[in-house]
Amino acid sequence: MERSYNDLSQKDLMNKIYQLKFAAVDLNLFLDNNPDNKRALDDYNTVSTRLNEVIDIYQLKFGPLSNFGGSQSTYPFAWVDEPWPWEIG
Repeated sequence: MERSYNDLSQKDLMNKIYQLKFAAVDLNLFLDNNPDNKRALDDYNTVSTRLNEVIDIYQLKFGPLSNFGGSQSTYPFAWVDEPWPWEIG
């Protein structure tokens, strides 16, 4: 059984986000050519929901992943806290 996403480290959460984004893009491209494929659509919706859950967990624990209205911030404004998501690794 997979660990809860809440238990993952910052690096592991970012890796999970990358994996889920890749799967979402891949399924989206497949659905562009196969719009009537119900199983692919169900998989896309599952991956999309899971991706949003993991992003929410990441942002609650480590701060926003995007700026300009894409993410809420805590007080004091935390956008400039180090490390940046792409600096993890």
